[in-house]
Amino acid sequence: MIKIITYCFFDLVRSRWSYVYFSFYLLLSFALLFLNNDTSKAVISLMNIITVLTPLIGTIFGVMYYYNSREFIELLLSQPIKRSHIFIGQYLGVAISLSLSLILGLGIPFLLYGVLQGATSNFLMLLTVGSFLTFIFVALAYNIALTHENKIKGFGYAILVWLLMAVIYDGVFLISLVMFQEYPLDNASLIATAFNPIDLSRILILLKLDISALLGYTGAVFKSFFGTSLGLITSLFVLVLWVVIPIFFIYRKAQRKDF
Repeated sequence: MIKIITYCFFDLVRSRWSYVYFSFYLLLSFALLFLNNDTSKAVISLMNIITVLTPLIGTIFGVMYYYNSREFIELLLSQPIKRSHIFIGQYLGVAISLSLSLILGLGIPFLLYGVLQGATSNFLMLLTVGSFLTFIFVALAYNIALTHENKIKGFGYAILVWLLMAVIYDGVFLISLVMFQEYPLDNASLIATAFNPIDLSRILILLKLDISALLGYTGAVFKSFFGTSLGLITSLFVLVLWVVIPIFFIYRKAQRKDF
């Protein structure tokens, strides 16, 4: 599996799209820090971009890489290599390369501007959340691609999943809170947030920056739970589950996949 991860990693590192992805975050971070020396405000601006763009890029790259490497996969399947090692190795190669582009693209400008002198923990939380979102949505994309042979259907369902998580879910969540505002919704809000990694990641960053008032009605609820050490650990554990469970389904589908 290590060889497959290494091959996929360097294959993507040599891709011009990886350089574009890295350069985008690099230039964006420099621009935000140049316009505003307050790293906390720069983190907030980057959070709004990362929680939307990172899942989209992870989804597109995951689906695209799988479909473009079908012949390579078939070649590997003819060798004495476990199916799970092939698919999970490819997934890890894609996710690690995208995460590295994100970390370097954000890390270089912040280090040059002296992030270690200020909001180090906020910046580390931003990198952690971005990496988690990358691993989660690449895994979801691989599950979709393994399920659908047709490229058009695969890309369509992948974009639909991203839209549901990034846009539609929030709208339905807010409408539900307004419609049932007369009822106690504390526990329901916490559970609903756990079912969307994008919302969970956004809330973790906002609470880390101590600006949970921006969350409105649910701000107090999230602050009372996610703001504690136990809440932080629980939230990170839920994000880990969002990575582990899709990987398990990749493993299951790889065993049954018929080429």
